[in-house]
Amino acid sequence: MNNAYEKPGVRNYVLVILTLVYTFNFIDRQLLSILQEAIKAELLLSDSQLGLLTGFAFAMFYVTAGVPIARLADRSNRRNIVAVSVGLWSFMTAISGFVQNFVQLLLARIGVGIGEAGGSPPSHSIVSDIFPPEKRASALSFYSTGVNLGIMFGFLFGGWLNEFFGWRVAFFVVGVPGILLAGIVFVTVREPVRGLLENKKVSDEQVPFRQVVTYLWQLKTFRHLALASGLNAFAGYGTANWLASFFIRSHEMSTGELGTWLAMSTGLAGAFGIFLGGVLGDRFGKKDKRWYLWVPGLATALVAPFMIIVLLTGSQFLALICVFIPGFLQNVYLGNSIATTHNLVGLRWRSTASALLFLILNIIGLGMGPFAVGLLSDAFTPTLGMEALRYSMLILLPTAMIWSSLHFYIASRTLYKDLEGVPD
Repeated sequence: MNNAYEKPGVRNYVLVILTLVYTFNFIDRQLLSILQEAIKAELLLSDSQLGLLTGFAFAMFYVTAGVPIARLADRSNRRNIVAVSVGLWSFMTAISGFVQNFVQLLLARIGVGIGEAGGSPPSHSIVSDIFPPEKRASALSFYSTGVNLGIMFGFLFGGWLNEFFGWRVAFFVVGVPGILLAGIVFVTVREPVRGLLENKKVSDEQVPFRQVVTYLWQLKTFRHLALASGLNAFAGYGTANWLASFFIRSHEMSTGELGTWLAMSTGLAGAFGIFLGGVLGDRFGKKDKRWYLWVPGLATALVAPFMIIVLLTGSQFLALICVFIPGFLQNVYLGNSIATTHNLVGLRWRSTASALLFLILNIIGLGMGPFAVGLLSDAFTPTLGMEALRYSMLILLPTAMIWSSLHFYIASRTLYKDLEGVPD
């Protein structure tokens, strides 16, 4: 059987292109958080409404569309799904700059969410098919650096474009290049053969969705891994969507200066952290596969004390410096969690398994994180005023990280047992 990805250069090119797609995914998603103070002032929104825009409303459509798209990806051309998806979400981002009220912006963000739902599960499946198992966590971690690269460029471009041209121009300028990227994906990426690197012939018969859900839910490893990932994402999205507002309100920073700082700390540093997490997982996992869960568990626990310093210190400089540690460690879990999930299921289950992991992750993380922070901030505002956001984040975010770390450890205790019965 012909393998179009036999040469390392070809599979590395596709990995870079898919990572670029994921980067645009998070640029478009993150852009709103650096612009939301300007949008709040012009459209007269509350923190709860902002939390809905960046969290719950977006997440509900993102995860609802994610599962059927993943099912389609498990039986059809994944390259085409990725290309259509990036084109759709980029278009919806571009037209966000023309909205006149909360409802219109909400509908535009729902469109972004539906488009982005078709990005990751098919991409995860492609990466797992073009890289061998011993390099899979590293490859998926490289792909997952798109989260932090997207955050970096979202903060950087959004901050300066808003300062000089306004938030409407920022949406349009960031959205248009993604439409061009959709064409590049369609023309230059080839659909890989499923299971070729593992010398397995994959049946054309698709496993019923209920069977995939039932199988995964029976695995104690997956249940705790998914909960750990969701709690990590709760803190991660809560941080990413409100950190800029925290510095603007509590430290009176401008969006341009702040966007540059956060691009480096939560963006660039985070990209290095997430890739290093996958490399360490693959390296130590050769001796003991539980390291795929221990690495993110340790990283997650280390985030909490530095996040507390960021939120409590009155020094702007100390807060900005300390943000680098959570930025570096916060998404270490992602590549290892996806790789472990794929190792627990059959070859034609991977897109669906990714979608189920991301469904849980995004309901808890993206759906509840930003909204919970905004809701608690509104509740604290009558007594704490501008400092309400600071204490809302302080109560919720470090607690979620410690809780997440415990579930990564619990998941590691049953990993070997659950790997024994993996189906084809």
